[in-house]
Amino acid sequence: MTRPPTRLLVLGIDAASPDLLEAWIADGTLPNLGTLAARGLAGRTRGLDGFFVGSTWPSLYTGTNPARHGFHYQMQLVPGTYRLADRTHGAFVEREPFWRALSRSGQRVAVLDVPLAAPEPEPLNGIQVVEWGAHDAFFGCSTRPPELASWLESRWGRHPAGSSCDADGRSAADYRRLAQALEAGVERKTEWTLDLLRRGGWDLFMQVFTESHCVGHQCWHLHDAGHPAYDLAAAVVAGDPIRDVYRAIDRAVGAIVGAAGDATCIVFSAHGMSHRYGAHFLLRDLLVALGVARRPRPTLRSRAAGAVGAAWRALPAPARAALAALRARRPRPNDAAPRGRGLGVDPGGSRCFPVANGLAVSGIRLNLAGREPRGTLAPADAAPFIERLRADLLDIVDDATGAPLVSRVVQTVDLYHGEHANALPDLLVEWSERAAVGSTALGGGAGARVVARSPRIGTIVGANDYGRSGEHRPGGWLMAAGPGLTRGVLAGAPSLLDLAPTFAAVLGVALPNIDGSAVAAIADPHGTAAA
Repeated sequence: MTRPPTRLLVLGIDAASPDLLEAWIADGTLPNLGTLAARGLAGRTRGLDGFFVGSTWPSLYTGTNPARHGFHYQMQLVPGTYRLADRTHGAFVEREPFWRALSRSGQRVAVLDVPLAAPEPEPLNGIQVVEWGAHDAFFGCSTRPPELASWLESRWGRHPAGSSCDADGRSAADYRRLAQALEAGVERKTEWTLDLLRRGGWDLFMQVFTESHCVGHQCWHLHDAGHPAYDLAAAVVAGDPIRDVYRAIDRAVGAIVGAAGDATCIVFSAHGMSHRYGAHFLLRDLLVALGVARRPRPTLRSRAAGAVGAAWRALPAPARAALAALRARRPRPNDAAPRGRGLGVDPGGSRCFPVANGLAVSGIRLNLAGREPRGTLAPADAAPFIERLRADLLDIVDDATGAPLVSRVVQTVDLYHGEHANALPDLLVEWSERAAVGSTALGGGAGARVVARSPRIGTIVGANDYGRSGEHRPGGWLMAAGPGLTRGVLAGAPSLLDLAPTFAAVLGVALPNIDGSAVAAIADPHGTAAA
């Protein structure tokens, strides 16, 4: 029997919605995934509670929780300071990826376009491609070995959609062009993936399609008729870009799996996607209104920026829509980072402050005396302070729904432990996903305004001006097929942390010092390890 070109094929569909995958498999929209799922195991996976945006990929490929690898967002507070630093220029993820352990054990690996994966510092027993076509392009396109890059660029060029998906003021035709560029990127990626796969001799061959991530963020309002920014006329022109890109990835999966022969094949989505929700953009204002944070002293620049912002918010929705294209030309900060270059609060007058952690779950850091340079909260007072703050946040009502704006406030220490726990927010604020939030950059600003009320804060009004209409959800999806694997539903909803040890165990390698464990139904379907 001829050996397949790889023993284990792993394909990621980044941030694909499990609901959409399952619905479109069932109705035949994704026939190749349907065929693969019918001959193997398929089911849902559990994401990272509280950290399912920035920590998803580092936790997946290290098999460890965020408190152990230390990464929860690109811009993180430097412990012992009030300074924010870009983790991609420093320690980044402080645990090794599973493919490094495989390489050391003699396995030949191909690691292609895995999101948030830094270039390997030492040569691998195999190859790595970093950010040829990635949703989050932190490091720029590079390869290991370096000479692979010239082959890749000379034959296949760069990704047609470029290195960033974000843009405001897109027309329906612009969204159609974005979808076409993403589909073309999937096709081009498939071609060079097949070229590398057919060289053979691989033990692990892993490729991730991030086009699903991009289209989910940018085009959810064209897919979801219930979204505030949905426009039937625009949808007629643009179609459903999410469906189109998922179909392109389905065709890619069919081609790559077909070329992999009798290899064990695993296809997964690490976390999901649905409508944008929450009021992360209001968090600082809420903390100030609750009396637990104080605004910094205004500068001339901040006064001018505040006046411009107030004037923009005061414009009627049609006027904002007409000016959106011009406004989109200005450089945009990351919406999930605290406002301004610093924390956006005066530490000397704040008992806590917001820290970046993504949009779906916000982070709060306690300004603890003895830990922070100008700490104002005594450690002995932290527990009652947290309980009061939690109660106050949960008491805030969203005017649009009449329901709580915040669904949960949890302490990180109640979820995760590890040597880098101090790098994480102390509190996690989960926003209610009951209502989709629009944007001033989409659909004339429909649904962008959030009115928050409670006895403690009175009324606070703000508007989301970030142009993404889709946001992450923590759950993922997993499918595995191959020699010896049974057919059916994958039981137990494995954790995201279980994926790396499962990949390694399929190849006979045990990963040391991790939090996850191999999924027995995939790694040891006949129970030989237990015997």
